[in-house]
Amino acid sequence: MSWAEVYPWRAPAPTEPVIRTIYDQVRDAIRSGALRPGERLPSTRAFADLIKVARASVVAAYDLLIAEGYLAARRGAGAFVAADLSGLGEPPAPTPSPGPAPAIPPRAAALEEVILPRGPEARPFTNGRTLMDARALEAWSRSTRRALNSLGPEHFGYADPRGDPALRAAIADYLRAARAVICEPDQVVVTAGAQHAVDLAARILLAPGDGVWLEDPGYPAMWHALRAAGAEIRPVPVDAQGLDVAAGVARAPRAKLAVVTPSHQYPLGVTLSLARRLELIAWAREAGAWIVEDDYASEFRYSGPPLASLQGLDGGERVIYVGTLNKAIFPGLRMGYLVAPKPLAEAFTTARQLIDRQPPTPTQAIVRDFMESGQFAAHIRRRRLAYRGQRDALVESLRRRLGHALEPTQPEQGMQLIAFLKDGRSDLEAQAKAAERGLAVQPISRLYRGRPPRSGFILGFSGFPAAGMDGAVARLAEAIG
Repeated sequence: MSWAEVYPWRAPAPTEPVIRTIYDQVRDAIRSGALRPGERLPSTRAFADLIKVARASVVAAYDLLIAEGYLAARRGAGAFVAADLSGLGEPPAPTPSPGPAPAIPPRAAALEEVILPRGPEARPFTNGRTLMDARALEAWSRSTRRALNSLGPEHFGYADPRGDPALRAAIADYLRAARAVICEPDQVVVTAGAQHAVDLAARILLAPGDGVWLEDPGYPAMWHALRAAGAEIRPVPVDAQGLDVAAGVARAPRAKLAVVTPSHQYPLGVTLSLARRLELIAWAREAGAWIVEDDYASEFRYSGPPLASLQGLDGGERVIYVGTLNKAIFPGLRMGYLVAPKPLAEAFTTARQLIDRQPPTPTQAIVRDFMESGQFAAHIRRRRLAYRGQRDALVESLRRRLGHALEPTQPEQGMQLIAFLKDGRSDLEAQAKAAERGLAVQPISRLYRGRPPRSGFILGFSGFPAAGMDGAVARLAEAIG
């Protein structure tokens, strides 16, 4: 389809010269870039019918544009924007509007300073990448075909803002079985991912200036999102047992929200101990606060018994449980979920509706089929084994090639590990040298907010086959010595 078919062509006014008006519109659309080289123009008959003029006027305007080099005629195919417009000069500069330019709002200015990764990134050690094996891809294709063949009228109109009821029921069944989450389908809200879910929580639970506990070090996108929402962020240190609840109470006893990654703390990978979990829940009940449990990598646990959710331990009263299918399946899916406490379920539903109305119904149908057919569970089992092998290959290679310079962790869960730098080396300098060799290593010193930073790297292993790990580590060894 050519964009010329949807361009807002205007009918000439009674006092305007018809041919000149048509000529000016087409020329301006080309020079502004609205119509690109090679775009097909409407036929002269279709153009004339569209703007209610005689076809001869359109033919005359097209002839002028062809003579000047804006259009090219193809016998039997019609008129097209010329492939080479280089000799036609630059488009006219836009006329500045009168008066001073509008001031940039403070929140917009603050967001301009945020630096987050954008676009695809396939360099070794990129964090958050996933792999789909041939069996999973074929299963996904089958689910897609079945889902698209079964679409009914309910999939082509407005639907429940929480998401497809059958998909929410499947998610609730999965969470009860795999994570000991206490929930019913009516409490599940389908989101675009964990970040979307946290944004909803901030809109519902926080007023500007409310205190929020965030792990230190912690996930930078979470920090920026909550700060943009007007929260007063209180960084709470993380140690070997996870979030230091006592330190949080000392720093901000009346905070309204705590955002935690208890199963696999980001970025350090530690697990929030049972004693700390109980302490955190007790604080929230006493302070009248809420807890957001970001369980972003719960599917990928490599040793030990599965960890029950903080939400289940709380009984579902004060914890908003957040999960994502973007890590479990693939990031391009853009689908996650939250489990709201029953008193807040309606508020979360309304907030989700106000933001973008509802999740996409065809995509939900595919995911539902993928889960109900058993392929989701099978994919998770295979990925768990594969990612464990990739983790082990990376750790072994780091210890062998860089044991003198790095101290790698071997996390029991997740998709990345931490490798601490020894001898006071700067992770920022080492990152720059690694980037020169085509490696993506994220320095952890930037993730500390209120305490002295440690130097080290976040190294993603889930997106790269074990066979290629040693070669990538060899390049890292060249970079940091």
